[in-house]
Amino acid sequence: MTETLRILIVDDEPLAISRLELLIGRIPGTELIGKAFDAREALELVGELRPDVLLLDIKMAGGSGFDVVDKLTGPFVPQVVFVTAFDNFAVRAFEVGAADYVLKPVEFGRVAAAIDRARQSLKAIDAEQRIEELRQVVSALRAQERTSDAKRYETEIWAECRGEFIRIKVDDLDWVAAERDYVRLHAYGRSYLLRETISSLEARLDPDLFVRVRRSALVRIERIGGIRKAGYGDFRVSLTDGNEIRVGRTYVRKIRTLIGPRSRQQDAAL
Repeated sequence: MTETLRILIVDDEPLAISRLELLIGRIPGTELIGKAFDAREALELVGELRPDVLLLDIKMAGGSGFDVVDKLTGPFVPQVVFVTAFDNFAVRAFEVGAADYVLKPVEFGRVAAAIDRARQSLKAIDAEQRIEELRQVVSALRAQERTSDAKRYETEIWAECRGEFIRIKVDDLDWVAAERDYVRLHAYGRSYLLRETISSLEARLDPDLFVRVRRSALVRIERIGGIRKAGYGDFRVSLTDGNEIRVGRTYVRKIRTLIGPRSRQQDAAL
């Protein structure tokens, strides 16, 4: 291992990778040597680049961070720092010295501390012991994941605005519109672009809080003030901030049931 820590980032969210990349650039004695977007690519790059540290997302499409750890072998096992949006992965599981964790949205101080801990562990623990302890950590985390009753949904979303990462609380999110490979988040009377599909974002949001009003739009349920027929086949939901959003015809009945009791005249109109 060289004095400079060689770091590989693994995450399926481009924005999360960009933020980690910016933070690593501020940590002395580190070098970002690669980025992987899924478990398969991660394992290929670990074998090819032999990083000292792996910043590894737990929840990814096409294979979890746990799956990556399961397949790590050989004398060049990196120090793993798990990156997760879910704080109910118990801290106790990380008391084993071979792994650390950072919660999303990641903050500079926490990432820097995890990198420093990784540096110390690499000096003190050999590869064989490190991989055995890593697997113990993963076993404990998987056991907790199986016994967890509550489904986990995002409470914050990070979006980029004019070169700066903005933290948007889900509680402040009014509605979301799809724009090709992006979604536009509407909150605080402003809008922010996020490189993600609307279906992917919908899966990360609590369905008790958000509803699809058409293929290209999600609305926070408590922001809906009413629904009206604007013309033949043209239905609109009115939001509490005064905006109106067109509703797809196949979504009209579902939206109506969410709004609650209505007059017979309103029901007949829909």
